[in-house]
Amino acid sequence: MDNIMWLANHTGSSAFILTGLFSQSKHPALLCTIVFVIFLMALSGNALLIFLIHSYAHLHTPMYFFISQLSLMDVMYISVTVPKMLIDQFMGIDKISVPECGLQMFLYLMLVGSEFSLLAAMAYDRYVAICHPLRYPILMNHRVCLLLASGCWFLGSVDGFIITPITMTLPFCRSRKINHFFCEVPAIMKLSCSDTSLIELLMYLCCVLMLLVPIIVISSSYTFIILTIHRMNSAEGRKKAVATCSSHITVVILFYGAAIYTYMLPSSYHTPEKDIVVSFFYTILTPVLNPLVYSLRNKDVTGALKKMFSVGLVSQETLK
Repeated sequence: MDNIMWLANHTGSSAFILTGLFSQSKHPALLCTIVFVIFLMALSGNALLIFLIHSYAHLHTPMYFFISQLSLMDVMYISVTVPKMLIDQFMGIDKISVPECGLQMFLYLMLVGSEFSLLAAMAYDRYVAICHPLRYPILMNHRVCLLLASGCWFLGSVDGFIITPITMTLPFCRSRKINHFFCEVPAIMKLSCSDTSLIELLMYLCCVLMLLVPIIVISSSYTFIILTIHRMNSAEGRKKAVATCSSHITVVILFYGAAIYTYMLPSSYHTPEKDIVVSFFYTILTPVLNPLVYSLRNKDVTGALKKMFSVGLVSQETLK
C-alpha cells in the first residue's frame, strides 16, 4: 500500500481516463453481454479444471499440476481487467485512479511473466517425460514441481516490480486519456511528455529477456522431443507422445504470438485499434480457450469429467 501511495504522489492526483473496449463498438450493450458471458466461461472452465485435477488421483501428476497452475493464473489474469471494465460500463464510469492503475499494471505484468515461465516449465516437463521416461519420477518429483512453480511466480513478480514503477513515475503532462480498456504499459507510455526512448529500450530488453529465455527452453525441449519421437519404433508411442504435447503447443502459439506483437514489435506497427484487438484476444479469450484445449484434447481430463457427471447423476437418482 505504501508503494502504491508513493506512485500516486509522484504521478499527481489526476485519474486516468480509459476509453475502454465498449466505446469502440456500435453496440456496447451487446459487446458487454458477450464479454460477461466469456468471463463466466473462463471462470467456470478453469475452476472446473482445477477441481478435477485436485479431486482425481490419476490426475495427480506433474503435467496436471502445471495445468492447474496455468488455470489459476488464467482465473486471476482475466479477473484483473474484466470485472472493473464491466462495472465501469454498467455505472457509466471511465476513470481509474493512479493507485488502481498501478496495481492493475503490476498484477497484469506479474501474471503475464509468470505464465511465460510456466509454459517453459511445462515444455521441460514434457521433455523429461518423453526423452527420459525412466528417470521422470525422480527428475520431476513433487518438490521439483513446487520449486518450478514457485520460481515462475517469483519471476513474474520481479517483472511487475521492475516495469510498474518505471512506467508509473513518468511525467504525464499530456492528455490522461488511455486508448485502451486497462492500464497496459505501451498505452500508458504514450501519455508521457518526456523522452521515453531510453526507458522503452530498457523495457524492450527486459521483455525480450522474459520472452527469449522461455522460448529457448520451449524450442530446445521440443527439438529433443521431436528427435525422440522420430526414433520411436512404436506408432502408438509416437501418437501418445504427440497427443501429450499438442495441447501445450497450441497454448504456446496463442499466448506467445499475441505477447510478441505487444511487447517486441516496434511502435510503428502498433495502432490503438490493433492493440485493443490483440489485448482482447490474449487477456479475455485466451483464458477461455486454455481449459477447452486441455480438456477436449485430453482423454484423462474428459474421463474425469464423465466420471464426475456420472457420480452426480447417480447421487441424484439416489436422492429421488
